[in-house]
Amino acid sequence: MPRLINNQLVTSLHAQSSVSEEYRMLRTNIQFSSIDEPIEVMMVASAQAGEGRTVTISNLAVTYAQEGKKVLVMDMDLRRSSLHHMFGLPNHTGLTRVLANQQAWQDVVQETGIDQLHAITAGPNPPNPSEMLSSRRMKALLVELKEHYDVILMDTPPLLSFPDGLIVSAMCDGVILVVQAGKVKKDIVKKAKANLERIKARILGVVLNNVKRSNTRMQRGMEERSLT
Repeated sequence: MPRLINNQLVTSLHAQSSVSEEYRMLRTNIQFSSIDEPIEVMMVASAQAGEGRTVTISNLAVTYAQEGKKVLVMDMDLRRSSLHHMFGLPNHTGLTRVLANQQAWQDVVQETGIDQLHAITAGPNPPNPSEMLSSRRMKALLVELKEHYDVILMDTPPLLSFPDGLIVSAMCDGVILVVQAGKVKKDIVKKAKANLERIKARILGVVLNNVKRSNTRMQRGMEERSLT
């Protein structure tokens, strides 16, 4: 069984904490945002690197699994993968092996040590990540995965750095935009949002990271999670 080595996975390590409760509220807000059309495939995006995208998607995935859903979290960042660090998983194989027709997805999916939650890491860096993500093989893979999982969550590169995130957003039922308060300028966030809207991606809301609450910092610098 994999060893959980990252203390930012608070929803697993500190399930009763106020931060974990914020993630559960985020999950609930997402569910209520689309009652008639259940959201099965979600992407968590950010305009720039270092805004807490991977931490957000990992903790959100745990809350869905804790609810009893069968969940798959995928690292779609084929350039600078980080999801495997969150769960203490190896990354010598993964999505790139599947998209290159070298392995079946059943051979690369990994247990995370959390009931009902599986992961597919990015795998070795390919020379053509954008082409891989936009391939027919990727679309066919997602169709197959939806038959086995209730919720699929995808981590992607920053929207303004590479086209990969926009490619993935077209495959999703919804996108959550993560913004680190006080770090990213408003016009940068607006540009990322406009890029998503241009390709008609469905933006479910915005998660604000690093927001001060009553001048008191909560655990691990993750003071507030809000969907607006």
